[in-house]
Amino acid sequence: MNPNSSSAQSNSPVLEIRNLSVSYKTESGYVKAVDDVTFTVNKGEVLGLAGESACGKTTTALSIMRLLAPNAVTEGHILFDGDKDVLQMSEDELRDFRWKTVSLIPQGSMNSLDPVIPVGKQITEAIHAHEKVTKNEAWKTAEKLLSSVSIHPSRAKNYPHEFSGGMKQRAVTAMALALNPRVVIADEPTTALDVVVQKQLLLVLRKLQRSLGISFIFVTHDLSVIGEIADRVAVMYAGKIVEIGTKDMVLKHPSHPYTQALVNSVPKVFGNRQLLHSIPGTPPTGIWPKGCRFHPRCQFAFDLCREREPMLEAASAGTLASCHLVSKSVREERS
Repeated sequence: MNPNSSSAQSNSPVLEIRNLSVSYKTESGYVKAVDDVTFTVNKGEVLGLAGESACGKTTTALSIMRLLAPNAVTEGHILFDGDKDVLQMSEDELRDFRWKTVSLIPQGSMNSLDPVIPVGKQITEAIHAHEKVTKNEAWKTAEKLLSSVSIHPSRAKNYPHEFSGGMKQRAVTAMALALNPRVVIADEPTTALDVVVQKQLLLVLRKLQRSLGISFIFVTHDLSVIGEIADRVAVMYAGKIVEIGTKDMVLKHPSHPYTQALVNSVPKVFGNRQLLHSIPGTPPTGIWPKGCRFHPRCQFAFDLCREREPMLEAASAGTLASCHLVSKSVREERS
């Protein structure tokens, strides 16, 4: 099985990230946040992008819409339909591309909605910015969008402070869907929600994704959320993808020690009660260790891990992993 495809979804990629690298220019020099990342997103699938804070997942996701800070320097290719490179688009092309082709569900709905403008009007402003429709048509569309995320259309006239936290997050979700985008980037949309509201939002997102055939990139540090919504999973560490594959293989049979540690740190509802297994140390930022970047925190590290950086290669049916322990060539060397 190809780790870059999902048996439940189309094998045709709508988005291809090739050798993406992002550095930030600072007073002390360039600090790299993403290093040579490559993956695809297929039509109608949900790709979960997981990892600890500062691993590069949000930078990777926001690069797709070129929404990074002005001091960011981006290299590589971000291709739609195989030939449209986002990194080569002009400002006019970007304005047409954003929201109509790719849209964003931001992490902080509290900061994403204007407190002095009714929610429905904020949605119609996004529509008017890209399409020539009447005010009445835009308003009807806004009401339908709110209804699609389980908010009564009459609430379109309400201000953000009249919405609960979960309703605000669903409102920005409706706004992201206003122009029928082909890809939606969800940047940790459940982080500030309690588990009940989180579950409700995930059900809404999955229902919309399946009914509309939209591709999702779901950015989160929470593997339990990934397990609820994703078709495939890409795990990032220190600016690189260390494992990618089908959800069942990555979460149930992880190949990379970092993925194994993440899975073991998730609380288990069933089974014997036991202490959680935390990952010792902290992830590196900017300055990465020689060899495998996870080796200072890895309990399985050996000499080669400190000397040579592993390549992303087939680890099992349905997954790729960058670890010397699963590398066929390294196993042959050691034998």
